[in-house]
Amino acid sequence: MTAVAPVRIEIIIGSVRVGRIAPVVAAWFAERARAYPGLDVGIIDLADTPLPQDLGASPVADKFRERVGRAEGFVAVTSEYNHGYPAALKTAFDSVKHEWRSKPIGFVSYGGLAGGLRATEQLRQVVAELHMVSVRQSVSFHQVRKRFDDQGQTTDGAAIDSADRMLAQLAWWADAVRVQRGTIPYPG
Repeated sequence: MTAVAPVRIEIIIGSVRVGRIAPVVAAWFAERARAYPGLDVGIIDLADTPLPQDLGASPVADKFRERVGRAEGFVAVTSEYNHGYPAALKTAFDSVKHEWRSKPIGFVSYGGLAGGLRATEQLRQVVAELHMVSVRQSVSFHQVRKRFDDQGQTTDGAAIDSADRMLAQLAWWADAVRVQRGTIPYPG
């Protein structure tokens, strides 16, 4: 019996603002994801990946596109600004076309009282247009700065439970799509 290669998941940090809490949230989620069996997890921080606004070819955009192409699933860590998601995240989705197709994505959102849920719902529409599969389970941190301690850990039981459920859905979809992509090209 041959060993199955781990499923490659990229966690995309959507906020690029100075003073953001996004790296704390993403690091916490990445720790959970790396403990999940069968996943190979990377992090793409859009603050370190300045994609061009004109969406033309550039070394940064080409490297990003290649990394998206190699991944088998994604998790977008998104803040909610003015009832929406960050512009850098939209640019990231718009910078790639075919490499997103037929791949699953989950969302970890955060914010004030709404916990980023409005941003997640808007992103579900965007990724559907990119032919991605949005998993149903998501993680949401309401009043995020009160949810993490100085070591970047949380005791938010709902978020912990949601993260584990989302990882199970993401791994299932990524594995199913891997099998299908290996036999029949995506018709999109």
